[in-house]
Amino acid sequence: MSGWALWRRQMAGILRLELKKSFFARRGLWIYLLALGPLVLTIGHSLYTSARGLTRCSIAEDSMVFAATFQFFYLKFAIFFGCVAVFTNLFRGEVLERTLHYYLLAPVRREVLLAGKYIAGLTATAVLFGLSVMLAFLTISMHFGQEYWNYILRGPGLSQLGWYVAIAVLACVGYGAIFLFMGLRYRNPMIPAATVMVWEAINGFLPPLLKKFSVIFYLKSLCPVDVPLPGPLSILALEADPVPAWLAIPGLVVVSALVIYLASRRARMFQINYGE
Repeated sequence: MSGWALWRRQMAGILRLELKKSFFARRGLWIYLLALGPLVLTIGHSLYTSARGLTRCSIAEDSMVFAATFQFFYLKFAIFFGCVAVFTNLFRGEVLERTLHYYLLAPVRREVLLAGKYIAGLTATAVLFGLSVMLAFLTISMHFGQEYWNYILRGPGLSQLGWYVAIAVLACVGYGAIFLFMGLRYRNPMIPAATVMVWEAINGFLPPLLKKFSVIFYLKSLCPVDVPLPGPLSILALEADPVPAWLAIPGLVVVSALVIYLASRRARMFQINYGE
């Protein structure tokens, strides 16, 4: 059997094991709550509006509410912390559970192990949050009935939905690579993860040059609906030209691939010390 064929078979086996851990691990149940939170609100909004017969809102207003929910909840909170939990634990979690040595004793290259774990974590987070975004978008204005389906199928709704799901997946790609590396590099990855969280949170107030050294800047550049900062915060915000999609998407993928490469080099030297 050739080297590539062997590595593919090994990666497929690792992927099957890791997907079970990612989707069914008890410690990851709270990630489902992060993903389901907005869906509960959007369904509740539509049911309440339908029951009361309210007509004060419009599809355009609901679209702006969803855009704000996506940027301020999904990107800056739910997907961010979901990726922290999933990707930092791909290696560090197994060290804490004292199970990583089973992988390291097997005749598997560290790079193949890392790739299998990353793809499993990416699949789990992308499916979970991508599905959450899609369902939340479809249900926030379902009380408009056929009018909303016309907006989706004959208006800008379908394009917006595609962009929101794609951005959610790209967020998992970028943040997943960063937190996988942190899980390998640091004994306690929560401290550097908190630093990244603060940096991403203040991105809107940074000078235009510094904005570009973040993931959230490129993700927001792709958002189909622009959401201004509320109230007095808008005065402090510094504007920067958004990055076009043809540059933002490949840029995020290339940078993520570079971080994965650095993580693979780190994985070669990774040592287990269960006594620490």
